[in-house]
Amino acid sequence: MHNHTINLALQILPQVAADKVYAVVDEAIAVIHNSGVKYRVCPFETVMEGTYDQLMEVVKQAQEVCFKAGAGQILVFMKIQNNSGGDVSIEDKTGKYD
Repeated sequence: MHNHTINLALQILPQVAADKVYAVVDEAIAVIHNSGVKYRVCPFETVMEGTYDQLMEVVKQAQEVCFKAGAGQILVFMKIQNNSGGDVSIEDKTGKYD
């Protein structure tokens, strides 16, 4: 993989009691926050910016923390925007709306 910046949208749906879903998702978002990558929390997913390998490691850690927080199963949905010609940024897509 190239070492340029990509965008990765991550949605994790943990199998836990309904009143615990947000708490488990908050644990995953804390992993993203503590990773140091640029990110934006959206209503349905969190979008991250970094290298492919860097973001896949964050995805792995976010899943692990959900299991540690009590999820018996998780559904993980990812979307990746990758450009062979260079970097991809969150601002390119949403900057005009900020």
